Amino acid sequence: MNFLYEVPDLNGWVIFLLVTFALIAFNEFGRTTKWGGILLFFLVPIILTVLVWPKTAAPGNEYGTGTWFNWVKTYSALAGVLGFMAIRYIPSLAKKKWALVFPAAILAINILEACIRDFQVYSFGLWEGGYVDNLWTMSGPWNILNGIAGILNILTICGWLGIVVSKHKSKDMIWPDMVWAWIIAYDLWNFAYTYNCISDHSFYCGAALLLSCTIPAFFIVKGAWLQHRASTLALWIMFVMTVPQFADKIAPVLTTHNPTAFFVVSLVALLANAALFVYQIIRIKKKKLNPLRDEIYAETMTYQKVLAENI
Repeated sequence: MNFLYEVPDLNGWVIFLLVTFALIAFNEFGRTTKWGGILLFFLVPIILTVLVWPKTAAPGNEYGTGTWFNWVKTYSALAGVLGFMAIRYIPSLAKKKWALVFPAAILAINILEACIRDFQVYSFGLWEGGYVDNLWTMSGPWNILNGIAGILNILTICGWLGIVVSKHKSKDMIWPDMVWAWIIAYDLWNFAYTYNCISDHSFYCGAALLLSCTIPAFFIVKGAWLQHRASTLALWIMFVMTVPQFADKIAPVLTTHNPTAFFVVSLVALLANAALFVYQIIRIKKKKLNPLRDEIYAETMTYQKVLAENI
C-alpha cells in the first residue's frame, strides 16, 4: 500500500469504507425509487447550484473545486443520470435507436474529458511535481500512456443498440454487451487518471468511487454498470463540490509522489486496454461484426446470463 499511498490509519480505512458504502446506499435509493432519483439528481443539484456551489466551488478556491473541469464533470454526470432515467421510465424512448446512442455518447465524452486532462497535465511540465488549481500533480510519460489507454477504452465501447430496460420494478438500464473485461479495463484506466491528475484525492475519487459502482455491477444488478457509475460519480462530485475540504483537511490520504508508482499504474491501464482492444478486433473480424451496430459478446455465457436475469 505504501507504494501508492502513505498508509492511512484505522480512521482512514473506516472513512474509506464509509464513503464506499454510503455511495452504494444512496445509489440504491436513487435506483429503486423514481422519486428518490428525482430528488437526488434533479432537485438537490438545483438547490446546490443556486445556494451552495457558487461559494464552495468558486473559481480559484483553495481546494481546486472551482476549475472548469469540476463544473463540466458535475453537470455531465448529472446529465447522464437524468438521461438514463428518461430511457428507463419512458417506455417509447427505450425503443428508439437514437436514444440508445446517448449512453455510449455520454460515456465516451466523460472518458475523453479525462484524457484531455491527462494530456494537459503533461503539458504543464511539472516534472518534479507542483500545484495546479491548488491540486498537487506531477507531469510525466504516464500522462501520455494513460491518455492513450483512455482513447482505447472509448474505442472498445460496444453493443449500445442492445441496451434494454429490465423487467424489475426498478426498471434498470441494462447493457449486456458491457462485459466484465471492459469494466475492469475502465476501472484500471480511471484509477490511473485520478492518480495522475487528482493525485492526493485519488484514494477516494479513484479507489472508493470505482468500488462503489463496480460492487453493485457484480453483486447487485449485473449489466447495469453504467447506470451505477453515473449515479455514484454524480453523488461523489456533488459531495466534493459541497464539502471541498474533505480530501485535504477532513480525511487526507496522500499519494507517495513516487514517479515509479505513477508509471506503473498508467502502464497497467494501457496494457489492459490494449489487450481488450486487440481481443475485440480479433473477435469482430472472426465473426464479421459491425462494431457500430452489432453486439460483440452476444454469444457469450456472461451476456446470456445478464439478459436472462433482467428480461
